[in-house]
Amino acid sequence: MEYQLNYLASLSYLDLQHDELQEEYGDLPRKVEEVRIKAKKLKDLVDETKTIIKNNKKFAKEAKVTLVELKTKEEKLAKQQFKVKNNKEFDAITQEIEFVQNEYKRISEELATNGLKEENLKATLEEQDANYKEAKAELKDLEKELSEISEDQNDEVKKILKLRNSYVKKLTTENSELYNRIREYYDDAVVLVKRNSCTGCYSQMPAQKVVEIRTHLDQIYTCEHCGRILYTDDIEIDKKLLKL
Repeated sequence: MEYQLNYLASLSYLDLQHDELQEEYGDLPRKVEEVRIKAKKLKDLVDETKTIIKNNKKFAKEAKVTLVELKTKEEKLAKQQFKVKNNKEFDAITQEIEFVQNEYKRISEELATNGLKEENLKATLEEQDANYKEAKAELKDLEKELSEISEDQNDEVKKILKLRNSYVKKLTTENSELYNRIREYYDDAVVLVKRNSCTGCYSQMPAQKVVEIRTHLDQIYTCEHCGRILYTDDIEIDKKLLKL
C-alpha cells in the first residue's frame, strides 16, 4: 500500500536527482549571461563608433564642397568691389567678404580637426572591434559547452520532471505546501530515520517517536530540530526511480 509518505519520499529523491544534474552546470549559465551582456555592450560601442566615423566622413565631404563654394563666392565678391558706385556698397561687400573668409577659416580648422579625430576613431574602432570579436568567441565557446551539457541531460531531465509531476498530483494540498516550505530551507526535504536519528541534521530522537513513525505510515512526522519530513525504511522509494 502506498501512503502520502511514499510520494513525498519519492518526490524528494527526484528533486535531489534534478539538483545534482543542475550542479553540473555550475556557474556556467551565469558566465554565459555575463559574457553575453559584455559582448552586447562591446557591439554597441563598435556600432556607435562606426556611426560617428560615418558622420565625420559625411561632414568632411560636405565641408569640402562648402569650402569650394565659399572660395568661389569670395572671388565673385572681390570682383564686385571694383564695380561699386559708392562707399556704402563697397563697405557692404567688404563686410560680406570678411564673413565668407571667417566662415572659410572656421570650416577649414574644423575639417583639419575632424581629420585627426577620424584617425583616433579608427584606432579606437580597431581596438573595440578586437575586444568584441574576443568576447563573441568566448560567448560561442561557453554557449557550446552549455548546449552540450543540456543535450546530455535533456532526456533525463524530461523524465525526472514528468515523474515529479506525477507525484505532485498525488499529494494533498497540505502535504504539497509543507514539502515546498521545507524545500525553501533544505534540498533534502524528506529524510530517512536511521539509528534513531534524523539523517538530515543528525539529531537523536526518542525511540518511542521512531516506533510511531514506523507504525503510523499514514501520518506525516517532522524532525523537532530541523523540521524535515521523516520516514523509515518501511517506506520504499519507487524502484523505477532508482533506474534514472
